[in-house]
Order: sequence, then structure tokens, then C-alpha cells
Amino acid sequence: MYLEGDLEGLVQLDFGSMDAWFEEDEEIFVHPKDPYKRVDVLHSSRHIRVEVQGVEVANTTKPRLLFETSLPVRTYIPKTDCRVDLLESSELTTQCPYKGIANYYSVKLPSGTLVQDIVWWYRTPQLECAEIKGCVAFYDEKVDVWVDGVLQARPGSKSV
Repeated sequence: MYLEGDLEGLVQLDFGSMDAWFEEDEEIFVHPKDPYKRVDVLHSSRHIRVEVQGVEVANTTKPRLLFETSLPVRTYIPKTDCRVDLLESSELTTQCPYKGIANYYSVKLPSGTLVQDIVWWYRTPQLECAEIKGCVAFYDEKVDVWVDGVLQARPGSKSV
């Protein structure tokens, strides 16, 4: 409890110190959701091609575009349209209350170069993002992406 100042009489609860948090009877996953944030997944027929250091690692005309408030649009590509022979499982995981737990891949290029943790996917995405199941996304900030034959500028880095 704050004993003085502008916050006098108020209590601060440390989110990480609690065993669990709930909104009504639903346990909160990762952190409370922002009521002003949206996440939408749309199917597209755009031709998407991804290269890592000059090696094509994905090529699809069936991407899913994930729009998340305040973040760059993320392109999710069906694993069947990726060079899965170049993907190596990583130990890294991250969590998002909107999408779920992300698992990562590194890309092992034919040259032997390992580009770490630049691909992620959700084994069991949250219901609102169920359309990204079976798909992977690349850090557009670290790879070359062509959309309908046009090389895209690399965006500034933001969260997954």
C-alpha cells in the first residue's frame, strides 16, 4: 500500500508473484488482454516468397495475414509451402495472450550457416487465431520477402 504521494491509499499487486489471475472464472494467459486491441487472421491469395541470405525457404499463394493492433502485419505460411528440410527446432518459446505459445525454428542454410530463431509457429493457437495452425511466420525484419513479385522493405522490429 502506498502511504503517501499521488498514490496514497492505493495497493499495487505484482502480477508475476501471483499463482494465477482470473477474469471472472477464466484464468488469464500471460497477461490481461487489452480491450482496445484486435487480432484478425485473413486468408489471402497473394504470392509470398521468403529468402534467407539468398536461399528460398518459403513460396506460397495461400498465406494467412495476421493483423494485430499496433504491430506490423505478419504473414503466416503453410508449412507444406516451406523448405522444412532447412528448419531446425529451437529451444526458444514465447507467449502471447492472443495467439498462444510460440515455438521457434532456426534456418540451417546449405552453406552450413545457422540463422537462429527467425521462424515461429503455434502448435495450438488460441481460438481467435486458430487459422494460423499449421503455418509458420518469419521475422520480416531479418529475411527478404516478396509479395506478388515485389521485394518488400524490411519493417522495424516489433513483438511476435
